[in-house]
Amino acid sequence: MQDIEGNHIRLNKVTREWVIYAPKRKHRPQDLRQACIIDHPISLPCPFCPGGSHEEEQILLEVPKIKGSGWQTRVVANRYPALSTDGNTQRSSHGIYLMMPGYGRHEVIIESPDHDKDIPTMERSEVELIVETYHHRYIDLMREHESMMGIIFRNHGQRAGASQSHPHSQIIITSVVPQQRRWREEEAQRYYDDWGRCLYCDILKFEYKEQTRVVEENNSFLAFVPFAAQVPFEISIAPKDHEADFGSMRDREKADFAAILQSVLTRLSDKLNDPDYNYIINTAARYKAEEPQVHWYCQIRPRLTTPAGFEIASSVSINPSLPEWDAQFLRE
Repeated sequence: MQDIEGNHIRLNKVTREWVIYAPKRKHRPQDLRQACIIDHPISLPCPFCPGGSHEEEQILLEVPKIKGSGWQTRVVANRYPALSTDGNTQRSSHGIYLMMPGYGRHEVIIESPDHDKDIPTMERSEVELIVETYHHRYIDLMREHESMMGIIFRNHGQRAGASQSHPHSQIIITSVVPQQRRWREEEAQRYYDDWGRCLYCDILKFEYKEQTRVVEENNSFLAFVPFAAQVPFEISIAPKDHEADFGSMRDREKADFAAILQSVLTRLSDKLNDPDYNYIINTAARYKAEEPQVHWYCQIRPRLTTPAGFEIASSVSINPSLPEWDAQFLRE
């Protein structure tokens, strides 16, 4: 059996879902402590500020400021990675079970040298450099031989899983495609087989026509609350033109994506008192990157409710707020 003390991946035979085991991540600051035990935040030097401990690591990418000297964004390896380049993608069996080494990449995108700046309070040009950093690093990593899928995500606030308050995002490259992503791909494929059209393109056309769930738009993107949003104020931001792969964005689209992302996050911050949230860039797996039925989009999920017993048991969400109400509130 493979070394269970190191990072590895196991397959749940009941659900066909892969589970990443990263035991070394338990050594992250403030990790695995009960919230009720901590009466006040633990004061630690910020590792992402200029002069912080991230400078002891290899800096994988650095984007300079547009004005002035110094860096604006940096990419470094995650000190507590869920996946690493040690090992390979060779599967092995343990009795009736299947597992493999925890091969992949896990990097941190430091979005600003300023500890107290967040996306809603940044200059537009600074947000554009964040998007440019996402795009540049994503393309580089997906060129690697065993990269199958890339996920770019941002955890904002403790309820969203953020262990550092300094503005940052993360990118994980895996050698497996999660079952949830395969389900979405299969549903999109079925729709395309039936109608000969992209499901997401049809959703965008319908939402644009109805307008009741649209939050805002610009030349390249539409932001809307999904018709069957799973949580209050969930928002999808999708390119109006058909694009399967996040890496295929053109320069004009990068600027438009930065603009609408900042605007939507500003609406959430102003109207909901800066809620904790996760956003995820859902993009095609490598082997689907040029196919006509897959469409990339950014999903924003505020952490305003907590799943309870029924939701965990059934995987059916209970949303106490109607999508049409949420969109109207955010538009006003």
